[in-house]
Amino acid sequence: MRTTHAFACTFGATVIAPHWTRFRFWAPSCNHVTLEIEGASPLPMTAEGAGWFVAEAPCGAGARYRYRVAPDLAVPDPASRAQPDDVQGPSMVVDPRAYDWTADERRGLPWRGLPWEQAVIYEIHVGAADGFRGVRALLPRLAALGVTAIELMPLSEFPGGRNWGYDGVLPYAPESAYGTPDDLKALVDHAHALGMMVFLDVVYNHFGPDGNFIAAYAAPFFRADRPTPWGAAIDFRQQAVRTYFTENALYWLMEYRFDGLRLDAVHAIADREWLLELAARVRARVEADRHVHLILENEHNDVGLLQSGFDAQWNDDGHNAAHVLLTGEHEGYYRNFADEPIIHLARVLGQGFAFQGQFFPTLGRPRGMPSGSLPPSAFVLFLQNHDQIGNRAMGERLTVLADPDALRACYGLLLLGPQIPLLFMGEEWGSRRPFLFFTSHKPELGQIVRDGRRREFAAFSHFADPTLRETIPDPNAPETFAASRLDESEAETADGRAWLDLTGRLLRLRAHHIVPRLRGAHAMGASPIGPAAVAARWRMGDGAILSIALNLGADPVAPPGWVAGRVLHRSAPAGHDHGHDHSPNHHHAGAAVPPNGLVVCLDDIAHG
Repeated sequence: MRTTHAFACTFGATVIAPHWTRFRFWAPSCNHVTLEIEGASPLPMTAEGAGWFVAEAPCGAGARYRYRVAPDLAVPDPASRAQPDDVQGPSMVVDPRAYDWTADERRGLPWRGLPWEQAVIYEIHVGAADGFRGVRALLPRLAALGVTAIELMPLSEFPGGRNWGYDGVLPYAPESAYGTPDDLKALVDHAHALGMMVFLDVVYNHFGPDGNFIAAYAAPFFRADRPTPWGAAIDFRQQAVRTYFTENALYWLMEYRFDGLRLDAVHAIADREWLLELAARVRARVEADRHVHLILENEHNDVGLLQSGFDAQWNDDGHNAAHVLLTGEHEGYYRNFADEPIIHLARVLGQGFAFQGQFFPTLGRPRGMPSGSLPPSAFVLFLQNHDQIGNRAMGERLTVLADPDALRACYGLLLLGPQIPLLFMGEEWGSRRPFLFFTSHKPELGQIVRDGRRREFAAFSHFADPTLRETIPDPNAPETFAASRLDESEAETADGRAWLDLTGRLLRLRAHHIVPRLRGAHAMGASPIGPAAVAARWRMGDGAILSIALNLGADPVAPPGWVAGRVLHRSAPAGHDHGHDHSPNHHHAGAAVPPNGLVVCLDDIAHG
């Protein structure tokens, strides 16, 4: 028996019989629209009212088509399911029922995802991993290591073959440079067979600068009164616009069977109510017994969204505080955390966000709202991700910037703490390769991007000299992308094997001791215990107490007496004597945590 999945979209081309397709197009700025299918005569579309045009034609999967919106302009379908010749080319009709899903058969039981508490997320750029088939080949190794979810950077068709994905212009079309729609489905299907979730990063706050024709035929799609860094804001007051993006989310979840979405920069979406509507629509539409997760990136630290249908938010505050402690950097947005980074980190561990209404220097106003009522699992914590590496001028990873012992200590905090951990591709073996910002724009636009990026770094002391700014890699150069690709040979070095061993041990500890206790966990408090040291504890869902003491300072520190119990993990510089605590299995009150050290304890007697 075949298993197929298709989502009925309001927009776009829908195969309704083997050789018969319906086309539906919103073009409120047009009086007439013609459907042009390659190899067929142009077909005038029928106006339905409210800007909608419809036509049916004797064609099926594989047919290529455009919409003629003006005598001199024919455009791709904004809901194109495939764009084999890039953003300027024709769209292609896809029959989603042509793909046979096999994960349920291979597993012997239906795939319904995993509870959120089980998530260990691995962010990956599909192009840097050799496309959909390349990512698929990585999955068995990641599953064996203990990764339970991969998160793909955006896949919407973008101009050229090299891009982070945030310049996408056709949100329904998986990037053709990475493979076919069926290749992407095979990736998701294979992950499910291995017991892994797959999340997708989606961009609903803007379109890229090249290949977006929507304004030419649907001017109401945008708001002329609200500029953004990417142009006029998308107008979510329009019902057709709301439907376009809501259905896009459901399309990925229902037709491609993604297990969740990460919504990029929702603070740039003016209509907060649409976000609530989106979450409600998703929860109402997906199967009742299926785990589907919605994750936010949101500078506003909006707790209300995390109480109204969204599972978690990327915790940039946690990253920024840890980064300042590890590197000493204090420019750009790190200035907001440079005053007392250990206080910020303590607030992250004890309450979720570092900024909960406090004044935020770079914004010049308060930011955030109180988050202490949220469970630790409402926050996705990371030490590295695409933004925090790639938005650096030279794309350096923490393995290049930080003391190795300090980094290993923070790594233990990341993977054994109760917030949901996220790793960036290659982090599991301590990759030292950069991840740079890269594009493949046309030469004129590529030069604008290159020059703009170099100007952006002029405010940083290291690049105050114009000569040094010229060393910043050109995003449009092919070698910039090549330098950012995964190099698995790093994992075969002695250092790479040591990092992989550490990652595997920590994830096994997490799976055995932390994950089963996460549901119902809550923070009991966190506080600095030295200039660069912090202690925190949580009462877990079964009543046990998890406690962690991290010391990134130059001197040993004595943690509070409540950091005690069975030691799950200890990290210290090689050869360091642990003082008077000679038991490897129990942490005694008062035992010092060495410089660049970490101790993680679980008191599972405490609930008694």
